[in-house]
Amino acid sequence: MKLKPDEIVQRMWVKDAFTCALGMELLEIDAGRCVLRLRVNDSMTNGFGIAHGGITYSLSDSTMAFASNTHGRIAMSIETSISHVKKVLLGEVLTAESREISRGKTVGRYEVLVTNAAKEVVSVFKGTVLFSQEAWENQR
Repeated sequence: MKLKPDEIVQRMWVKDAFTCALGMELLEIDAGRCVLRLRVNDSMTNGFGIAHGGITYSLSDSTMAFASNTHGRIAMSIETSISHVKKVLLGEVLTAESREISRGKTVGRYEVLVTNAAKEVVSVFKGTVLFSQEAWENQR
């Protein structure tokens, strides 16, 4: 029986200690699409008192991971990049939304925009994933 996108993400979520430890929240999930939210806390700031770039990167990477796996086959990133276009302050709530740009038999391309509460883009993430032959319904 083929799993629905939310069932796949639920299986991933319970094993994703890093995403959970950062306090990410799942807002929306659909085939090829995911929206996550995260509040920046003290432990996420750098020496300048702003969010470490790894925070928006991690938020984007998790968003892409969930979005790309919703098609039923295990997908893993093979290349990613991020542009930080606006600083992120302590206490800000960030929302990351993925968009599937293309999906072939073995490779998919995704873009993730991270915005703050004012809907300003703070980072642009692009990634490529490799779709394996392993189906999610065979995973426990």
